[in-house]
Amino acid sequence: MFISNAYAASTPAPGGDLMSFLPIIIIFVLFYFMLIRPQMKQAKQQKAMIEALKAGDEIATVGGVVGKITKVGDNFLSVEIAANTVINVQKHSVQTLLPPGTIKSI
Repeated sequence: MFISNAYAASTPAPGGDLMSFLPIIIIFVLFYFMLIRPQMKQAKQQKAMIEALKAGDEIATVGGVVGKITKVGDNFLSVEIAANTVINVQKHSVQTLLPPGTIKSI
């Protein structure tokens, strides 16, 4: 005979469904602790830094502009980048709060 008989598959053991989802659950937990949680922490620190900006702080923007804050508004900052040269930038474009005296050392 060239064709073998087909038999019904045996029933799976109870609890096998949880074991099949266990690797997916472990991967999700790893993604949370290695990717999502650190990004949320960094975003919270950035938001706190932006809310704490005040006149006289030295900043660096995302575009690489370095200057001293002269006026703080709701959404915009006035930044002095040279003597008598003031530009307006959005608050969210501030990347780094520099230590005092950084501009003079450049």
